[in-house]
Amino acid sequence: MRSDAVHQVLETELDDARRRRGGRPPRVLDVGGGSGVWAVPLASAGCSVTVVDPSPNALAMLQRRAVDAGVADQITPLQGDTDALAVLSPEGGADLVLAHGLLEVVDDVQAAVAALAAATAPGGAVSVLVANRYAAVLGWALAGRVAEALQLIQDADGRLDAASDTLQRRFDTDGLQQLLAGAGLSVELVQGQAVLSDLVPGSVLDNNPRAADAMAELERVAALRSPLRDIATRLHAIARRPA
Repeated sequence: MRSDAVHQVLETELDDARRRRGGRPPRVLDVGGGSGVWAVPLASAGCSVTVVDPSPNALAMLQRRAVDAGVADQITPLQGDTDALAVLSPEGGADLVLAHGLLEVVDDVQAAVAALAAATAPGGAVSVLVANRYAAVLGWALAGRVAEALQLIQDADGRLDAASDTLQRRFDTDGLQQLLAGAGLSVELVQGQAVLSDLVPGSVLDNNPRAADAMAELERVAALRSPLRDIATRLHAIARRPA
């Protein structure tokens, strides 16, 4: 696991899950994480991970990564999507449910969040990582694409026209909190990921360890501080199912 704000929060959550389970491995459900970017490090950290993804190619990549990392026996790959969670994963069976890069692309976002909540054990948590509307607005404006920035800020779902946008929606802090609360989850944290680092030229950090270390610390501090949090490239939320 890396040391950015998202990974640190997940490490704390997994430590709490181990305590709740009397030292047994935390049960993680990674929905839409087929290539193993999150699943393999979590398995390496001692978790039992089930990955649900509709893409057979992504699941094949996951299996190769798991074998290379020596954690294939700790990862269960299943082909499907949020509509199939009730069949593929037992209700209330996961201590931690990941939905990273998922809610931007599903057709029915309310139904997807309800399925994530149902798959979470009482007292467990859902970790959501989503694209931030205002970061996209800022990015397009800084690139001189003012018309696109205006469209993103005015559109109800924070997207460009359907023909040119690969995402179904983008989120802001308030909208994300309302969505999770609407599924009966208690939102405990909303923080940013890539708050400022995507705005800093790579040349500033290349071959300069002190600058890179300072950037990492700046990211950790800014992740929780509004309004900086609210312009992060991605928003990360932890929402808990009542015990």
